[in-house]
Amino acid sequence: MTFAALADGTRRAILTMLLEDDMAVTDVAEPFDMSLAAISKHLGILTRAGLISQEKRGRVKWCKLEPQAMREAIVWIESFGQLEALNFDAFEQFLSKELGG
Repeated sequence: MTFAALADGTRRAILTMLLEDDMAVTDVAEPFDMSLAAISKHLGILTRAGLISQEKRGRVKWCKLEPQAMREAIVWIESFGQLEALNFDAFEQFLSKELGG
């Protein structure tokens, strides 16, 4: 699920934004040219992958980066050896088969 979540550029941009600090869903949505419902779907995917958590504080829903899921993915990638030696084309094909895409 982690790699499927990271496959989308919007979701990667959201994660980059959350590196700075927790953010309200409306603040996450602000720089994107899409509906709040579309952003919520992206946030749901990131949440199910364990990359972020969401918490309601009063009337506002907040998003927080959860780096542990990313660490697990990094460890898995590193198990293939040094990144310089990794054949990214073959890796992409492997992931595509594994993720059913």
